[in-house]
Amino acid sequence: MSVPIRHQLAVAEPASQAIEDLYRAHGLALVRFALLLVGDQPTADDVVQDAFLGLHRNWRRGNDPANLPAYLRTAVLNAARSAVRARIRRQALTLRAVRHDPPAWSAEAVVMAGQDSPALLAAVARLPRRQREVLGLRYFLELSEKEIAEAMGITRGTVASTTARALKALARQLKEEQ
Repeated sequence: MSVPIRHQLAVAEPASQAIEDLYRAHGLALVRFALLLVGDQPTADDVVQDAFLGLHRNWRRGNDPANLPAYLRTAVLNAARSAVRARIRRQALTLRAVRHDPPAWSAEAVVMAGQDSPALLAAVARLPRRQREVLGLRYFLELSEKEIAEAMGITRGTVASTTARALKALARQLKEEQ
């Protein structure tokens, strides 16, 4: 049984407006976060766009607006992980050695990342995946330990210890580069 087109349009209009408002409020921060995880602007843009498209596709009446930013953060995190895994699989298929090189940060990427220093961004890119994700959620999206734990599906204690290890590793890397 199909839904009348009039009803579909009535549901699509509030969804479109709500998603547009969410994009204006959170889109740039999510792109910065995705850029930190995937290392290149086009993939980061695609990851965020896919998260918003998924939200639009699965829009339901009664969506709690307070939960939507958390949904988007989790969707971006998962899509970024998938993008990195796909990149590694493609590299393995071409029989090249798979290594995680720090991304080549373009001028646009540095601006998107809030004018953070390229040395800092390269150092973050060399951290293990979980540490990059925790730092991105903490310092790029300014989430609390509780929110990070929920987004990543880990405990608050794991968030705290991972953050501490990541910051120590960053300090060590940056000190070695001086």
